[in-house]
Amino acid sequence: MNALDQKINTHFPGLVVRKDLVKTVKGNAIVPSYVLEYLLGQYCATSDELTIQTGIETVKEILAKHYVHRNEAGLVRSNIKEKGRYKVIDKISVDLNDKKDVYEAQFSNLGIKEVLVDSGTVKKHPKLLVAGVWCIADLEYEFSEDKSASPWILSALKPIQLSHFDFDAYLEARAQFTTDEWIDLLVQSIGFNPEMFGKRSKLTQLLRLIPFCERNYNLIELGPKGTGKSHIYSEFSPHGILISGGEVTVPKLFVNNSSGKIGLVGYWDCVAFDEFAGKQKRVDKALVDIMKNYMANKSFSRGVETLGAEASMVFVGNTQHTVPYMLKHSDLFCELPDKFYDSAFLDRIHFYIPGWEVDIIRGEMFSSAYGFVVDYLAEILRSLRNHDYSDRYKEHFSLSSDISTRDRDGINKTFSGLMKILFPHGGASKEEVEDLLRFAIEGRKRVKDQLMRIDSTYGKVHFTYQDSDGQAKPVTTLEEEEYPGYYHKTIAEGEDGEIVEAVQADLTQGPSEPVLKEKHLTFQENQKGLSFDTLFGPYLKGAKTITVTDPYIRLFYQVRNFTELLETVVKHKAPDEEVSVHLLTTEDEFKGEQQKDNFEKMKESASSVGMNFTWEFDSSGTIHSRHIVTDYGWKISLDRGLDIFQHYEMNDAFTFANRLQQYRPCKAFEVTYIKIREPKNEH
Repeated sequence: MNALDQKINTHFPGLVVRKDLVKTVKGNAIVPSYVLEYLLGQYCATSDELTIQTGIETVKEILAKHYVHRNEAGLVRSNIKEKGRYKVIDKISVDLNDKKDVYEAQFSNLGIKEVLVDSGTVKKHPKLLVAGVWCIADLEYEFSEDKSASPWILSALKPIQLSHFDFDAYLEARAQFTTDEWIDLLVQSIGFNPEMFGKRSKLTQLLRLIPFCERNYNLIELGPKGTGKSHIYSEFSPHGILISGGEVTVPKLFVNNSSGKIGLVGYWDCVAFDEFAGKQKRVDKALVDIMKNYMANKSFSRGVETLGAEASMVFVGNTQHTVPYMLKHSDLFCELPDKFYDSAFLDRIHFYIPGWEVDIIRGEMFSSAYGFVVDYLAEILRSLRNHDYSDRYKEHFSLSSDISTRDRDGINKTFSGLMKILFPHGGASKEEVEDLLRFAIEGRKRVKDQLMRIDSTYGKVHFTYQDSDGQAKPVTTLEEEEYPGYYHKTIAEGEDGEIVEAVQADLTQGPSEPVLKEKHLTFQENQKGLSFDTLFGPYLKGAKTITVTDPYIRLFYQVRNFTELLETVVKHKAPDEEVSVHLLTTEDEFKGEQQKDNFEKMKESASSVGMNFTWEFDSSGTIHSRHIVTDYGWKISLDRGLDIFQHYEMNDAFTFANRLQQYRPCKAFEVTYIKIREPKNEH
């Protein structure tokens, strides 16, 4: 275990589990992760390897004996009959049989129904009445001559979720972790390796948890396939439910007026709609209207009666086009069904997660470290629904008066949710509060900016906030930084029915600047469209000697970055010219020979294209700065060196990010271009 894993086990004994164990025990059991982790939490919530191995065998044995596979349901039913009593793990739903005035259970995998359930059990676990709950149940078989009587008897039932927890102990333990450690613990808890994500990407993953800890939170995430958009809502919590967007009806979601039965929003903390996008999907307009009212007012009507509910609404769907394409031709909501492509509906969304920033899930991204047993974290998040942290930025910051009440509500709810997840105990610094506030503002701004494109009645809003000394700080979305030419377009319907594009004056884009000038550039995490060619190429052109200082050209991906810099040098070099490139770096403590071998191969390859590549290792171990200096008069100072890109799939030859740097998301970094002397114009 690393230091963080040891710390996690010290402060949360018995409440954490090694995340790779879920795959180990799952086998072919089609059950949510929280069911498996509930069992692992009973037997494997420890750091002792022997106990873990014994626990794994116990959990495997429990699943083998008691989990009901549909194709083995007949054998399990036979076991119950022969043994008289048997324990099963299955998804159970309950209905009221009003003709007999009894509650009857149905076992999803076991395939039996009309099993009598007493009223006390239903009152204790009302979710049994809606969509079903995973349970451990004791079933008995007792044959009767009465043909109307079911032979199946439910003698005991226990939903698979945590029965109790100590919230004060949770807060006390949280205080023992730094912010970065806590974020990594939470990322590990949802199953991912935090080393594969930057700070912004980690926050994006954790933002998916807000619907579980914030009442009536409306979230949308649209992006490419395979990014794990729906995973949390189906696997993470026993208090959330994932339904297909095409299967939603008013009675199922809100209320059945004929029976008076309340729908999903009355029983679940989070209702998520999968596969929500799709222009051709048929949608009931009445459903959209009721949903609009519920998302705005937290209420819906049943005949003459108005009812309230607390369920958060999440909408996830796949996009078919790239971000610049959507911005140029329509907007970022363009994939939604026509009935939901409604400005009044979209205005009720508190945050838009930019799914195109989320990496497609790869095997290397999963964690084998320790994280919370997910049903423990789910209960913690559920208890946080009773708290309100939305005012915790007001000591330091205030939102611009230009921001409307609805925009303000969205920002406040997102900020409150992030504070609950990251700082439930308080203790956030001013800088940390500001980071979360900016993130919350950006997500709501993404919604509002698109609404202004869709509906011209929405006025322009300046999404800014002020710090305690009154200084206004504007917030932009990442797409706005990447594609300013497309982002600042509005699309309105012309009188003749044709689309008219009105390009707003983009004050940030003045007359074109000279290529070479002193400047300082700052780039946000996950920004795309960058390459060594555009960042460095013009400043390297014409140089005869280039010196690169970077202490971290050791690991394979770092050496590859340097090779790509050499490619840029070659692209900007005349074929009949030669250039010398010298690298000053540090020797790898363990793989120095491999490092030298890589440099020798690069030297040999470079010589064939008119480049003399040399290197030296800094023996003093004192170099920390990272920069590129040319004899052409320029110094390029790099705070991260050449390590500016996020993890990408280097071994996949068919991935464009592997071949073209502009398709890779970058890390947050800064570049400063300094003129050290006037370059000699010899060309």
